[in-house]
Amino acid sequence: MAVPKRRTSKKVKNQRRTHKNLHVPGMVECPNCGEMMKPHHVCKECGQYKGEEVVEK
Repeated sequence: MAVPKRRTSKKVKNQRRTHKNLHVPGMVECPNCGEMMKPHHVCKECGQYKGEEVVEK
Protein backbone atom coordinates (compact mmCIF):
# COMPACT_ATOMS: atom_id res chain seq x y z
CA MET A 1 0.00 0.00 0.00
CA ALA A 2 1.29 3.47 -0.88
CA VAL A 3 2.29 5.62 2.09
CA PRO A 4 3.29 9.29 1.72
CA LYS A 5 6.93 9.93 2.56
CA ARG A 6 6.22 13.47 3.86
CA ARG A 7 3.13 15.15 5.23
CA THR A 8 1.25 17.35 2.74
CA SER A 9 1.28 20.91 4.08
CA LYS A 10 -1.94 22.89 4.53
CA LYS A 11 -0.84 25.32 1.81
CA VAL A 12 -0.26 22.62 -0.80
CA LYS A 13 -3.47 20.82 0.16
CA ASN A 14 -5.55 24.02 -0.11
CA GLN A 15 -3.94 25.06 -3.41
CA ARG A 16 -5.12 21.79 -4.88
CA ARG A 17 -8.68 22.55 -3.79
CA THR A 18 -9.02 25.99 -5.41
CA HIS A 19 -11.72 26.88 -7.89
CA LYS A 20 -10.32 30.27 -8.89
CA ASN A 21 -10.17 29.29 -12.55
CA LEU A 22 -13.74 30.42 -13.24
CA HIS A 23 -14.32 31.94 -16.67
CA VAL A 24 -16.76 34.52 -17.97
CA PRO A 25 -19.32 33.09 -20.39
CA GLY A 26 -19.06 34.25 -23.98
CA MET A 27 -21.48 37.04 -24.75
CA VAL A 28 -22.98 38.10 -28.08
CA GLU A 29 -24.87 41.19 -29.15
CA CYS A 30 -28.65 40.92 -29.52
CA PRO A 31 -29.56 41.54 -33.18
CA ASN A 32 -32.77 43.34 -32.16
CA CYS A 33 -31.80 45.73 -29.35
CA GLY A 34 -27.98 45.52 -29.27
CA GLU A 35 -27.70 44.44 -25.62
CA MET A 36 -25.12 41.84 -24.62
CA MET A 37 -26.64 38.39 -23.97
CA LYS A 38 -25.67 34.76 -23.67
CA PRO A 39 -25.70 32.90 -26.99
CA HIS A 40 -28.72 30.61 -27.60
CA HIS A 41 -30.74 32.36 -24.85
CA VAL A 42 -33.69 34.74 -24.84
CA CYS A 43 -32.62 38.39 -24.60
CA LYS A 44 -33.42 39.76 -21.13
CA GLU A 45 -34.00 43.28 -22.44
CA CYS A 46 -36.32 42.80 -25.44
CA GLY A 47 -37.49 39.19 -24.92
CA GLN A 48 -36.67 38.02 -28.44
CA TYR A 49 -35.01 34.80 -29.61
CA LYS A 50 -34.07 34.21 -33.27
CA GLY A 51 -36.11 37.21 -34.38
CA GLU A 52 -39.34 36.12 -32.65
CA GLU A 53 -40.81 37.66 -29.49
CA VAL A 54 -40.83 34.89 -26.90
CA VAL A 55 -41.31 36.90 -23.69
CA GLU A 56 -43.45 40.03 -23.51
CA LYS A 57 -41.55 43.07 -22.26
